[in-house]
Amino acid sequence: MTTTRISLALVGLFLVFNYVSSTPASSQAVKMPPQAPQLPGKPTMQPQIPGQVAKCQVQDYERVPCGEPGINGDQCTTINCCFDGQQCYYGKMVTVQCTLDGQFVLVVARDTTVPRISLESISMLGGNSGPCSPVDSNTAFAIYQFPVTACGTTMMVQGGYVVYENRMLSSYEVGVGPRGAITRDTHYELYFQCKYSGVSLATLAIDPSANADPPSIVASGPLQVELRLGNGHCVAKGCVEDEVAYTSYYSASDYPVTKVLREPVYVEVHIVGRTDPNIVLVLGGCWATASPNPYSLPQWDLLVNGCPYKDDRYLTKLMPVNGMSGFAYPTHYRRFLLKMFTFVDPGSMAPMHEMLYIHCSTAVCLPTAQDSCEPTCARRRRAAAEGSPHTSGIVSSGGVIFTQSTAPQFV
Repeated sequence: MTTTRISLALVGLFLVFNYVSSTPASSQAVKMPPQAPQLPGKPTMQPQIPGQVAKCQVQDYERVPCGEPGINGDQCTTINCCFDGQQCYYGKMVTVQCTLDGQFVLVVARDTTVPRISLESISMLGGNSGPCSPVDSNTAFAIYQFPVTACGTTMMVQGGYVVYENRMLSSYEVGVGPRGAITRDTHYELYFQCKYSGVSLATLAIDPSANADPPSIVASGPLQVELRLGNGHCVAKGCVEDEVAYTSYYSASDYPVTKVLREPVYVEVHIVGRTDPNIVLVLGGCWATASPNPYSLPQWDLLVNGCPYKDDRYLTKLMPVNGMSGFAYPTHYRRFLLKMFTFVDPGSMAPMHEMLYIHCSTAVCLPTAQDSCEPTCARRRRAAAEGSPHTSGIVSSGGVIFTQSTAPQFV
């Protein structure tokens, strides 16, 4: 076997396994108090089973490296792998991990149960061919890595998270005789999830008959959203400024950007590095402040519930993003236009001549027959349909400076 290193940028992971007609390979037995069984549709999590020493007794020639090169012991333990003082490697268990770019990583050890799992018999909901087949293996481990949208994965939105769920199943051989049928093979079934939100990621593996119910493990993470300002300009007669404004963008070195009062400011918010065509980016509110802190005062609303703030004389304009915009996933983008302004001192009513910073609260949504995930701005926005997202993150722009230039004013 060619040694495979699974390099991950991971946050939060957990492993639970379910077995039928088999026992854990750990030398220690664990007694759990009886509780009502949990349905697969409402999964729970189990605490990690003791026996880490036994699970980490992997022969050198069978080891599969885990994590980034140079990882230390604490980091290795955090991603549920084994550390011998020098090397981080996968142990004798099934390890489930989620990557920042939306991939499942599943590393299956044959010695997870007694008798051993038949590595050749493993399949996902989408089967065991193509992307659902191992990317590498040796006599002791099978390694799977596939997009969270592949291999029959199901998707749902729960409490502001986009949840991707799949199932690993090992088949077993049945011997049929004239008066009965038997098997001596392990039957192993594992439900596993990746949960993504605007600011967090959690990995969860589910036992269909789990008997413990601790909270999910969530840490800062990966559904990354970026806010940027367009700076495209017309250079030909008949050009429409609104159409070319988003052909180029200010870079980090361009900030702070200088604008004249009432000059258009073209804002774009988009999901970074995701290829799921089903999810829709939703803007809750967008507002401006005089400091980089999105919670500082003063503030001025630009969008409220995804719609232009109606008490602004110069209404923010929502810019369409559709299949004609040139994006592979247009639902991952939102754009709007505002007219440049400056805050006024509440006492003297004089312009404050300070920078503006633009902020947006973001969420993801899964469209349904009842909820298209689009704001209804022509009338009062209806109550969100069941399953609609909660605010899950805030993105902000760099500074924009108001200047009293004699440049032409835009109205």
